[in-house]
Amino acid sequence: MAHPTDCTLTVAPTADPQRVRAADGTVLAAPAGWALLPPGDAGLTRRVKAAGPTWTVVERRGNKNFSRGVWAPGAHIDAARGALEVERAKPAYAKRLAADAKRREVAQSEYVDEFAGEVLAFLRFAPTFAEAGRTLAAAVTAHATPVGSGTVARTQRISVDERAEAAVIAWMRHQTTAYDSMKIARVKGERRAVRRELADTARRILDQHRRDVPHAAAECPLCRALAVGD
Repeated sequence: MAHPTDCTLTVAPTADPQRVRAADGTVLAAPAGWALLPPGDAGLTRRVKAAGPTWTVVERRGNKNFSRGVWAPGAHIDAARGALEVERAKPAYAKRLAADAKRREVAQSEYVDEFAGEVLAFLRFAPTFAEAGRTLAAAVTAHATPVGSGTVARTQRISVDERAEAAVIAWMRHQTTAYDSMKIARVKGERRAVRRELADTARRILDQHRRDVPHAAAECPLCRALAVGD
């Protein structure tokens, strides 16, 4: 059986910062000569991983994984860091960074416009509520589309039109209901059931704005929420 230092592993942290837990439950001590490279520099991490065996520390919290760094031979980390420092000191590197940033900026701008259009298409508000629809689309888009926001608008698992619909329902859940202050029992499936019920309510409210029939804005949770945002 290969020694752990000869293998590339994904491990979990333990209470002892010098020890990790392997997938089979085995607790491993940090090898002599190895160091923990903190997360945050993707380029450096890629180079260190390419240099030889590493232990990637991943902490699971709820349904999400969080990187806690990479254990690797200290010599590999120092060599990769030195090579990157030389590369990043060159003018060509700064130009490439600027070009990459510009491409991301353009892509983000295009996505924001596309997403806003999909939100409006989902809303389909009647002419009487057209202005409210534009205000709602702008609010949902501003909240959901920023890079790193972690909202449904940033997922790649569903289509953009599905993301737009989900983002509207999520916005309404937080802005037109008492969801954020609800005391929900810690029972499996209970939160999901509450969210489904609130989503059904949100859809009924949206349907009211798809009919060209005025209603009392003071009694409409959506109209009140949009008025607060003005």
